[in-house]
Amino acid sequence: MSRTYAPEGLKDAEAATPRGPHPGPFGWLRWIWRQLTSMRVALLLLLLLAVVALPGSFFPQRSVDAQRVVQYYADHPSSAPWLERLGIFDVYASPWFSAVYLLLFLSLIGCIVPRTRVHLRALRAQPTRVPRSFSRFPVRNELTVAAPPKQVRDTLMAALGRRYRRRAAVERRTTASGATSETLTVSAERGYGRESGNLLFHLALVGLLTVTAWGQLVHYRGQALVIEGDSFVNSALGYDSFDSGAWFAEDSLEPFRFRLDSFESVFTDDAQARDFTANVTVSDPDGSERADTIRVNYPLAVGEVNVYLVGNGYAPDLTVRDASGQIAFSGPVPFLPTDNVYTSNGVVMVPDANGGESQLGFKGTLLPTAVMSSQGRFLGSAYPQPIDPVIVLDAYVGDLGLDDGVPQNLYVLDTERMTLLTGTDDAGRSEPFQVIMRPGEEVELPDGQGSITFNALPRFVALDLRRDPSVPWMGLFAALAFAGLIGSLFLPRRRVWARLADGGDGTTVVTAAALARGDDPVLRRELERLLDALGPRTKEDR
Repeated sequence: MSRTYAPEGLKDAEAATPRGPHPGPFGWLRWIWRQLTSMRVALLLLLLLAVVALPGSFFPQRSVDAQRVVQYYADHPSSAPWLERLGIFDVYASPWFSAVYLLLFLSLIGCIVPRTRVHLRALRAQPTRVPRSFSRFPVRNELTVAAPPKQVRDTLMAALGRRYRRRAAVERRTTASGATSETLTVSAERGYGRESGNLLFHLALVGLLTVTAWGQLVHYRGQALVIEGDSFVNSALGYDSFDSGAWFAEDSLEPFRFRLDSFESVFTDDAQARDFTANVTVSDPDGSERADTIRVNYPLAVGEVNVYLVGNGYAPDLTVRDASGQIAFSGPVPFLPTDNVYTSNGVVMVPDANGGESQLGFKGTLLPTAVMSSQGRFLGSAYPQPIDPVIVLDAYVGDLGLDDGVPQNLYVLDTERMTLLTGTDDAGRSEPFQVIMRPGEEVELPDGQGSITFNALPRFVALDLRRDPSVPWMGLFAALAFAGLIGSLFLPRRRVWARLADGGDGTTVVTAAALARGDDPVLRRELERLLDALGPRTKEDR
């Protein structure tokens, strides 16, 4: 019986166990790189990218609708600051989304480069030699053909055609007696397009990620609200909200202008929207003009800028006079629709009334087709079109808070420092004063505060203007990715081998086998097609 003793200075035998070399910093970096460039990690990162993009679907994004972010702050004052710190309101520009994006980019490149080198070598290489034995192949056949070996070889090479990469060789063997025998062999391969499609798919993904990142750096996008008869000039000051990439330059703004001539809408009898058309006149820098239209899903294209129709509504044209009869405000005011029958809410701010000493504010509702109860109260709107438009406003006097230097929502009236105007009913009792008007009517405000007139009811359109030069490239790479995916899924990868031995009396014994990468239900049929081209069979052994 043998004994094992620990070396002197060690407490137990385990301490004497040999250890591998420490990898060191470069070893750890190499290990991390190998993990990052593995296909398993690439798939995990692709899934993770989809997961980290989900908050962009559940929370309002500042780049898409800044107003909804402001509203979210008002509705959730305690959680909104924390979400802001996490970048939830700008997911696609957040550091954690960018980190996953860049890791996926590096992972794909690390996967593609070595596989591309291997594939290029395979494309230049000759088909593999004929195996020594076909017994382990599930698809094989042996038959005798009434033709000499060279003729069978030429016929088989012709049957393979251009779809296969072919190789004819002579196999020499030495028998036990020392004699040398020669046997003709044919090997062929097809389906290199499968790996080419796989690489094309991944290269297209890299291209898609690259142009998407480039587009985010050079793009710009803005929203504008234009009222019938007004014009929009494509300048940074012409937008109601504007967002651009880090590489955006103001000289990249396309110089153009268009005027909204009219807006047409079509609704069914049950108030379902059918069509919206904005008729515009586009003015180019050379002074030429052209008539065009903007419809839903049919944007107006001006150079590289696409102008999308994303909303519409009514903008009552109002005139407000102060106590002295001077016009303190005049013009259309957009009222935002709240339902499918275009019941719309809006705010009118008059900071210059009475020399600015007492400012006026109005907030209320526009009913395109007003419905009134038997008691004389307005119940709502029955139809989106302006069949019987009525505007109902509450009037306030006081301080609008416009001089505080704090940004305000133009569609929300801050009444904290304002007083609701009141009037008297038929019985002489005090009650909140309401402005109720139809187009062409004027209402005097109580307490000598002036008057308000409903002049007309023009329409407005909400437009989204975008310039993203990466869009055509994204379409190209998406098409290439789709083509590569089709090739990698449906192009068969096959290998065919045949050994042609002289059977005597002008015959040839053909032993053939086929192999596919993956499941190929027509592999046997393909082998039989090639063998059928050799002519009549005198003997067959499957």
